[in-house]
Amino acid sequence: MTMELHGSDGRAGNAITVSFGERFQASAQFDQVFKEGMLLVETTAAYLDGPGRREAKALKPPASILYATESMRLTTRLLDLASWLLVRRALKEGEITSEEARRKRQRLKLKSIGRPSHIAGFADLPEGLRALIEESFKLHDRVVQLDKAMHDPETNVVPIAANPVAEQMSRLARAFGSKAG
Repeated sequence: MTMELHGSDGRAGNAITVSFGERFQASAQFDQVFKEGMLLVETTAAYLDGPGRREAKALKPPASILYATESMRLTTRLLDLASWLLVRRALKEGEITSEEARRKRQRLKLKSIGRPSHIAGFADLPEGLRALIEESFKLHDRVVQLDKAMHDPETNVVPIAANPVAEQMSRLARAFGSKAG
């Protein structure tokens, strides 16, 4: 997303263009989202390899099939999110160009997906898996919002606070400029 800032008179002559994507990538907020995302990937892997595996073995056939399906969806979702975060970090660190990041981004699937909580038997899944699924959707929602904001071609025009001194100086320049000629 690019923001164009205009003076109180609405003129764009001295407009400032601010790239949300560039500013966000350089911020501590991006670093926080990146850390949260990578921690969720690690936590999920540890759960699925340890406690989740034991819990899955104790499930009855309908729930065990749902467990396998939802754990696969969870893993796929997290891989897509981690890929997005890694591409953005590589761009931030100067490891890839904007064009390379754009091409890599096009291969990712960050579309909104339905929540499994409405599926019959979801409540029968282990609490650990359900909690990780919910956390993954929270991260997914954040990343989708950020991605949209970063890649939305529309420009937002936001008026900045009036600067009375600059306005007076501009008026004086116009007034004296027209009388001097």
